[in-house]
Amino acid sequence: MTIPNAIPITDELVAAHGLKREEYQRIIALIGREPTFTELGIFSAMWNEHCSYKSSKKWLRTLPTSGPRVIQGPGENAGVVDIGDGQVVVFKMESHNHPSYIEPYQGAATGVGGILRDVFTMGARPIAAMNALRFGAPDHPKTRHLVAGVVAGIGGYGNAFGVPTVGGEVNFDPRYNGNILVNAFAAGIARTDAIFYSKAEGVGLPVVYLGAKTGRDGVGGATMASAEFDADIDEKRPTVQVGDPFTEKCLLEACLELMATGAVIAIQDMGAAGLTCSAVEMGAKGDLGIVLELDKVPVREERMSAYEMMLSESQERMLMVLRPEKEPEAEAIFRKWGLDFAIVGHTTDDKRFRILHQGEEVANLPIKELGDEAPEYDRPWVAPKAPSPLDPAGVPQADIAETLLELIGSPDLSSRRWVWEQYDTLIQGNSLQLPGGDAGVVRVEDHPTKALAFSSDVTPRYCEADPYQGGKQAVAECWRNLTATGAEPLAATDNLNFGNPERPETMGTFVRAVEGVGEACRALGFPIVSGNVSLYNETLGEAIPPTPTIAGVGLIPDWSKMARIAFAGEGETILLAGAPEGWGTHLGQSVYLRDIHGRADGPPPPVDLAHEKRVGDFVRGLIRSGKATSAHDCSDGGLAVALAEMAMASGIGAWIEVPPGADPAASFFGEDQGRYVLTVAASPQEIDALLAEAQKAGVPLARLGTTGGGELQLGQARALPVAAIKKAHEGWFPAFMEGENLL
Repeated sequence: MTIPNAIPITDELVAAHGLKREEYQRIIALIGREPTFTELGIFSAMWNEHCSYKSSKKWLRTLPTSGPRVIQGPGENAGVVDIGDGQVVVFKMESHNHPSYIEPYQGAATGVGGILRDVFTMGARPIAAMNALRFGAPDHPKTRHLVAGVVAGIGGYGNAFGVPTVGGEVNFDPRYNGNILVNAFAAGIARTDAIFYSKAEGVGLPVVYLGAKTGRDGVGGATMASAEFDADIDEKRPTVQVGDPFTEKCLLEACLELMATGAVIAIQDMGAAGLTCSAVEMGAKGDLGIVLELDKVPVREERMSAYEMMLSESQERMLMVLRPEKEPEAEAIFRKWGLDFAIVGHTTDDKRFRILHQGEEVANLPIKELGDEAPEYDRPWVAPKAPSPLDPAGVPQADIAETLLELIGSPDLSSRRWVWEQYDTLIQGNSLQLPGGDAGVVRVEDHPTKALAFSSDVTPRYCEADPYQGGKQAVAECWRNLTATGAEPLAATDNLNFGNPERPETMGTFVRAVEGVGEACRALGFPIVSGNVSLYNETLGEAIPPTPTIAGVGLIPDWSKMARIAFAGEGETILLAGAPEGWGTHLGQSVYLRDIHGRADGPPPPVDLAHEKRVGDFVRGLIRSGKATSAHDCSDGGLAVALAEMAMASGIGAWIEVPPGADPAASFFGEDQGRYVLTVAASPQEIDALLAEAQKAGVPLARLGTTGGGELQLGQARALPVAAIKKAHEGWFPAFMEGENLL
């Protein structure tokens, strides 16, 4: 077979498409000839890192992906988990890192739009969104601009679409100066008997294009996201997509209305690589071929080539296989919503992917091999070097009160109110907990008591020091944050952000982090049901810190019994669950060591997964029984910061007594894992019974002190008015964004 090839395929052109010489030779061997320019673009899209996971597939297969509640694990647009009563939660997290660094508003906005489509493509109505954001040093000249653009983009798209943003993270580190991270999460609710998949079925059925028109925005976006940044970064701006949240809202309503008619056989979001990836995945999953007639594709720009149309990443588009008898009804629905509806092809039985344009066949490829035969690499990797132990005697003490004020008002621990107040956190009317607590909580409509909790977590400095422990800790903290609300953690999604996998050191960090994530998920019964890998996050050879973000979903059977971080009242007893003697011991890689003493040494805190499970289950029981009146996990900044956050959330102070002989710095700022601060309104006899119950369960439980007054008194340290702590906490971010020099 010969297809006219108007553009000669040169070595330079192959390299520009992100394909290595041996990969191009593999293409020629596979199809028996030189590819056309359009076919080269298709292979580039399907075989790049962003779409094929060619460097990570081997290790992703080691993650636990199944469980008693899992209905759909990785491999579809999103994961699906049973929440009972004939309902499922559908969720996923994915990255929009490279586009957001190049064009922060549109990069972040279309990241939100893409993850929302992944959810409603499965038949679910989105009910919650989160985002995990990593920026460079606050004093870097681009950081403020990037923060402003990304936050505005997330708010601009999510608010207009109508989904509440219920949680997330914002961190700063100089290693993100040249490559920020924007990880977007969305979750939705669907009926168990109305889940939609991307597998095409049936021969001769119409392939239908739905949504917005195709333009040149985003052409080559997936390939750009699979490469490092270099000095020519500004030239990549045209590869960033442009979003329209109002069109996406119409697309959501039209899709859900169409799904209710029984017309949909298969559906796929046009995300990375647009028409190419969506059509290939639908056909390949069903062992079918696809013929596309590009002259029928709705376009918004003149003289678009086949190459541009196949690789465009214009937003708010879907591809469906529909039942032929339902075509008129389907078209009427989409026309009603002001959206394009066009039959652009059909399914075949020959397992070929054929593209027709202006009377010519510009591509004819084996559809299964486009995905199945993508390169898969077992990259060489070097095990990371273990960090040297930290000598506790070598860690200087500091004034406890002054240290707390400094930490609580630092870039990483200050209030994120400036960020989340730009998001609509209450739209849909179901939000039960706003950002600022351990997890966002959203009521499940059509059920009198059920709610879902959402959290996103990772500590990159832990992963940098020891990726295995850091991977475990990311999972454990997410699980712990859900548990602290009283939720049963159900399942997780991951967003694995790393540098260049062709560097053995980077690949070794990735491997060990995935091993840690997998071990924790297995031990905690917290399977990974969806996710995303984002590699090549580096600029001019400098990689980001390893950042395996974990987002999780938990189920609260009765939201009237959920816990919050605010102290519930005065005169209540404060307890610490899961702590070693002395409350805290581990200062290695702590923010105390980094921000107060300018050091980043020692190992991160070890994660004892059996301990995590035992303590978490015990705490959840206390919350659900009503014995715990408030709960908060201990993480960055240790016990002192956790207590300060509980005091600020309530306006109530506390008096804390340090155990005799304990190291004050380690007790208050150590970041030992598996710990929760709880309050109980109970008599001394009831507390004694509770301590005995904990001992029987093998859970350390210690009295810390009592709530009350308007000051936080940490041992012998100077008492701090809660109002002063809150002023320090709330001040940094607004001042930074207003351009004040705080550093």
